Amino acid sequence: MRYTLRQLEVFLATAHHENVSRAADSLAMSQSAASGALRELEQQFDVQLFDRIGKRLRLSELGRQLRPAAEDLQARARTFEQSLTGDEVSGRLQVGATLTIGNYLAVPMIADFRQRYPGADIALTVANTAAIAEGVANFELDIGLVEGEFVHPDLHSQHWQADELVVFAAPGHPLARRRALSDRDLLQLEWIVREPGSGTRQTFERAMHGLLPELRIVLELQHTEAIKRAVEAGLGVGCLSRISLVEAFARGSLMPLRVPGRDFSRQLNIVLHRHKYHTAGLRHWLQLCRERAH
Repeated sequence: MRYTLRQLEVFLATAHHENVSRAADSLAMSQSAASGALRELEQQFDVQLFDRIGKRLRLSELGRQLRPAAEDLQARARTFEQSLTGDEVSGRLQVGATLTIGNYLAVPMIADFRQRYPGADIALTVANTAAIAEGVANFELDIGLVEGEFVHPDLHSQHWQADELVVFAAPGHPLARRRALSDRDLLQLEWIVREPGSGTRQTFERAMHGLLPELRIVLELQHTEAIKRAVEAGLGVGCLSRISLVEAFARGSLMPLRVPGRDFSRQLNIVLHRHKYHTAGLRHWLQLCRERAH
């Protein structure tokens, strides 16, 4: 072969960091060695893999086309090395999750996974749906677990499990004992909701179609726990995943409000890159996801 795995590593690290110096640091190389490896790779095939914009390196059109294949080759090489050492599931698995999934579902899964495979190292990134999708698309994350919807030509989304949002209030709220809320009741409430762009906000807005322009949204917060605390303090009512409210409902610090005329159901999804090689670690994580599905 006219290229080396080290050259591929430098190419992929540079694509990620858009800077040779940071790429070299991530690979424990000198900057001159990394620059030389990248230069030799381009010269050997008389190609330009990056467009140089000041100190930043952006993938050229050819570089973007070759990146998935390079990621695949690197992943397969690591799998081969793990097979040689007899450690099938090892190395780092980069998992991305949206807020509700990350806080309430992913952490117990990581504990289970590490108990099964002590050699595995799981890194969890928690962000909104758009950020997780972008991370998977850029090969920064191996897999995403998301609440929201998106469209991306390089990503495949598959149903994982069902979920639903619940409207809730503090026990002392005037409508807490109401058997069911009508649209007129919903318009009288002061709402504390997730920020635009989150999967929870997408589902909330879909469920409230026809009422959105008239809803009184008084607070938009990025964190589930902050919304729960604000509702407990009597600042308004909230709408979050039932998964995040189980303990609060059991304690009685928050109460669900029935809204029979609105559909708050949604799906939680698994996001994968269409060209991502499935390492042993990723395959076993997907198996764990299937076991946790309902």
